[in-house]
Amino acid sequence: MIPGKLVKGMGGAMDLVVGAQKVVVIMDHMNKHGESKIKAQCELPLTGAGVVNTLITDLAVFQFENGVMKLVELQDGVTLEEVEANTEAQFENHLK
Repeated sequence: MIPGKLVKGMGGAMDLVVGAQKVVVIMDHMNKHGESKIKAQCELPLTGAGVVNTLITDLAVFQFENGVMKLVELQDGVTLEEVEANTEAQFENHLK
């Protein structure tokens, strides 16, 4: 890498997900325009496909098992309807 020059690609995260026993992603549920960041199909280059075990957002917690995204917890004050309205990707409801 040359200082001050643009580096193509995301970079750096591959060594974090290859061979990891558990990958947890913590992020905002929506972008600054109010659009879902939890996409049905990824639009950016992937660091690793199918490596995330847990996704924690400001709205909810999801677990991934056998390629299925499962809603397991709502953050305080958040409703199921709010998560459904703000999540582009399909998920199964596994709330207790």
